[in-house]
Amino acid sequence: MAMAMEEEELLGLFEVMEALLDDPEWSQAHPQPCTETPWPGVECEVSTDDPQNPIFHITKIHIGPDIVSPPCKSSAYISKSLIKLSYLKTLSIFNCFVDSPVTLPSTLFGSFSSLEHLALQSNPTLNGELPSSLAEVSSLRVLSLSQNSFHGKIPRKIGSLPCLEQLDLSYNNFSGQIPLEIGGLKSLTILDISFNGIEGNLPHSLGQLKQLQKMDLSSNRLDDRIPFDLGMLKRLVLLDLSHNFIVGPIPQSLSGLENLEYLIMDDNPIKARIPFFIGSLLKLKSVSFSRCGLVGPIPNSFSALKNLSALSLDNNSLTGQVPSNLGLLPNLDQLNISNNMLYGVLELNGDFIAKLGERLDVRGNNELCISDLQNKNNLSSYLEIPSCMSMRTINGTSIAQGPLEDPAGIKPSWYQSSINSSSSWLDQQLILFTLALNFILTSFNLFSSH
Repeated sequence: MAMAMEEEELLGLFEVMEALLDDPEWSQAHPQPCTETPWPGVECEVSTDDPQNPIFHITKIHIGPDIVSPPCKSSAYISKSLIKLSYLKTLSIFNCFVDSPVTLPSTLFGSFSSLEHLALQSNPTLNGELPSSLAEVSSLRVLSLSQNSFHGKIPRKIGSLPCLEQLDLSYNNFSGQIPLEIGGLKSLTILDISFNGIEGNLPHSLGQLKQLQKMDLSSNRLDDRIPFDLGMLKRLVLLDLSHNFIVGPIPQSLSGLENLEYLIMDDNPIKARIPFFIGSLLKLKSVSFSRCGLVGPIPNSFSALKNLSALSLDNNSLTGQVPSNLGLLPNLDQLNISNNMLYGVLELNGDFIAKLGERLDVRGNNELCISDLQNKNNLSSYLEIPSCMSMRTINGTSIAQGPLEDPAGIKPSWYQSSINSSSSWLDQQLILFTLALNFILTSFNLFSSH
């Protein structure tokens, strides 16, 4: 038994394709796109509404660079005939609108009752504001509109999509604030609004997104503090708030992010201490706080992060010594603590330093040095920090504070190169001799002054 298509639906498909593709004879080449003359970007399903008269319906249209022929035409646009495809579940158009300006018709989506996946990505001339009719597509699960030229505010009504699981508005020109209504997206697992012009504070309603696993709000103009409510996102795996104007301190409530693996906060004027509780987020794999104005020490609690593979704390105002236990983290493969005010002896073991190679950056800490014992392999030059020997002055004052190899600070700068480090007896004799000489000279000076 032959299965046909509804004439109105087939005509609608032809009109949609004619508006998009640079092939005026596409309809003649594919008169039966669901059966005898298929096309890789069109998928169909058999309707079960009437078992006695089965019929095909268009359920997916995909246009993209993975389908080479025919390409999109330079004057491509979205035809209003799309509303004739009432069974459409997936519409994806990639890298199609690149020459002529295109907008989304304001009345286009209201009649869709089956659309689940809408992906319009990498279309530089797709612009205008998002039509509020998108909020009427109650079946929508994926809304991906990244790398276009949309502008205006994010519609408040978008928070009324009960089935929406993924919302990606990244790399556009959206402005205004994140609508409070976004907390109504109870099924949302991915939220990406990065690389826009969104401003204002983070709404506390974000804490209502209990299914959320990824939140990327980076590269916007967000300010103020992180709301306490974000700590309620127990399933969150990635939190990226980098390149904004968020200030500290970081709320203690974030200790509740028990599944967090990626915490990225670069380029925010946080100007506070690294919270100790980060060491309790045991699933963390990557932590990045570059250029955040951080102060205080690097917490020893980082030693509990056995899954940590990357730690970036560079270009801050961190002080204190580098915790030696960082070198014991089994998966740490990238460590950047450059350009801070860290001091003392860098007590990371040699195997750890060798493993990381160029992925270890400790430069720009003027009072940080490497011990003379570790410097046998010229690690001082390799790491671009001085050896502790070269930082000590002749009178015993040490710039680098900490457990030094030479606590008296009395060995002259030429000593390491001329005396083998294994000559412990000579070391002791030189120390005793120099101490005695200093005592005699000091006594003589005191006597002369009287």
